[in-house]
Amino acid sequence: MRVPIFVIVGAGLAGARAAEAIRSEGFDGGIVLLAGEDEHPYVRPPLSKDYLAGTSARDTIDVHPAEWYRDRGIDVRLGNRVTGLALDTHEVTLEEGRAVRYDKLLLATGASSRRFPGSGAALDGVHHLRTVVESQALRAELEPGNRRVVIVGAGWIGLEVAAAARGYGNAVTVLGREGAPLAAVIGAEVGSVFAELHRVNGVELRTGTRTVDLMGAGGHVTGVLLSDGEVVPADVVVVGIGAEPNTELARDAGMAVDDGIVVDAAFRSIDPDVYAVGDVASVFHPVLRHHLRLEHWDNAERAGAAAGRSMLDQAVSYDAIPYFYTDQFDLGMEYSGYGTLARGAEVVFRGDRAGREFMAFWVADGQVVAGLNVNVWNVNETVQRFIRTGVRVDASRLADESIALDELLAGAPD
Repeated sequence: MRVPIFVIVGAGLAGARAAEAIRSEGFDGGIVLLAGEDEHPYVRPPLSKDYLAGTSARDTIDVHPAEWYRDRGIDVRLGNRVTGLALDTHEVTLEEGRAVRYDKLLLATGASSRRFPGSGAALDGVHHLRTVVESQALRAELEPGNRRVVIVGAGWIGLEVAAAARGYGNAVTVLGREGAPLAAVIGAEVGSVFAELHRVNGVELRTGTRTVDLMGAGGHVTGVLLSDGEVVPADVVVVGIGAEPNTELARDAGMAVDDGIVVDAAFRSIDPDVYAVGDVASVFHPVLRHHLRLEHWDNAERAGAAAGRSMLDQAVSYDAIPYFYTDQFDLGMEYSGYGTLARGAEVVFRGDRAGREFMAFWVADGQVVAGLNVNVWNVNETVQRFIRTGVRVDASRLADESIALDELLAGAPD
């Protein structure tokens, strides 16, 4: 009798956790993990945080050491980029031309950095940040210090890179299109906290700007051209303008794609033997009642394991509350919640916003739909309980630190 083979395309955190769950749940067939990079699965958040800043070693970002996969019979094939998917024959085609057959397939192909749309993106000294190789290359440029570093984009990647670059003693300028950093993600009120954080740490933060082109001489970047004609001098440019899901395989195979590969709450696509998870997947969320694509580490961690169980035909309905975190200078933050519901919601602050030790809650129709904690710890589970239970809250009591959060949760369902 032929041994069934589960193939996972994409060896990031989501793919690794799926393989781990499949094996740990008792599957004794073949598991093939196809890695487009020449690296075993690793986690990405440190690439713009502590690994980039030089405070953590390379092996600390690995999901597991190489021998862990060998010991469990998980066939990790490095540098095997998949270029084709044939649903009818149950095969994926590798770049070299060889085909790999599957009984069930998980697409965990992740996302790729949006490339700079203007001219000059190919100049030396211009960096995008998504892979460990890119992080190492950027770190090598930042480590000497005394460089003029310009970051295009005032999102999470841009601000985290800015903090790392300042730590090496570089002059850093961040260019953002909105009126405050992170305004599209957490709103201008909370974004202003991050703006002040960077300014007091010596970052020149320029909001409301539009970058047109990257200027160069002798093949190396020398500056960033703004829409008003100003050129901001630069020795190093980092482009942090978001990411795009890697949906080409699914789209070319005729699968449903809409800001990601469209799957249900169990990560099942329109093909009964093909699943998708992680940055590339647009997953139906049973609480929100619409599809949601997330690029956060926590989603890859938890959803990857859930997708693995779903491939084994276990009952799965993935309803995790989105979560992410950041570390910048002396600020640590955790966020949980539904960004779509938080738009237009009332922001309730609790604690010392000026001193950067506070919590913020987004309250819509008397219910917390999102919350974050800045330099306040061991409260994320409480924030998630507010969101999950939908307990009614009074904004003035929520802001009052003399009233314990557990008291406000009294009567909420477990």
